[in-house]
Amino acid sequence: MNGAPARLVKQLKGRFVVLDGPDGCGKTTQRDLLAKTLNDAGGQVVSCRDPGGTRIGDRIRSVLLDFDLSTMNVACETLLFMASRAQLVHEVIAPALSAGKTVLCDRFVTSTCAYQGAAGFDPRRVVELARFAIDDSWPDWTIVLDVPVELGFSRIGRKAHHAGRNRRKSEGEQRLFDTGQPDAMEARSVEFHRRVRELYLEVQRYYPTPVCVIDATDSIEQTHHKVMEHLLHVSA
Repeated sequence: MNGAPARLVKQLKGRFVVLDGPDGCGKTTQRDLLAKTLNDAGGQVVSCRDPGGTRIGDRIRSVLLDFDLSTMNVACETLLFMASRAQLVHEVIAPALSAGKTVLCDRFVTSTCAYQGAAGFDPRRVVELARFAIDDSWPDWTIVLDVPVELGFSRIGRKAHHAGRNRRKSEGEQRLFDTGQPDAMEARSVEFHRRVRELYLEVQRYYPTPVCVIDATDSIEQTHHKVMEHLLHVSA
């Protein structure tokens, strides 16, 4: 891939790319690798995460991921994700794209289609809500990194029989930092996570912008190569 990073810098200028997928798929690692590759080649990259990424969004992220959500209505859960996302678009994503920078995001609307879809919310209604929350700030491309649930769990140090346990129960304590415990999504049952994976594989059928599924069971370096090859092809 000689010269590929420099070509990709030009092709991704002012473009929005999302890395997404089930827990343990390596999306954060791949986002950071891609950002480093582009930055090293002279690109201007803004990396962000969803939910969160802003002061307001991080407060919402804490509500969503730091506590037991078993009593939260799934519509409330979905709307909170959208609220965080609306702030992220307004404060980070839209300004960066207007400045001609490349935006790389760790999760976005596809995550809500998969996770809240698995919790019972119609994924197509998620897209309808997103049209209001993010207006026209849809990703140019979304890359879903696909791994089996068991492999994803092993990568993050979880065992399948532990899923559904160890949820945070505190409701009065604010947790804005990682405590090393599984978050509210990770802690749900294996069956829930299998449904999440299924929904990720289906999302390209109705999502308004292109979604590509990449096998992420290979090494970090091999998966990075696949991500680069895909983006070089679709952005040419």
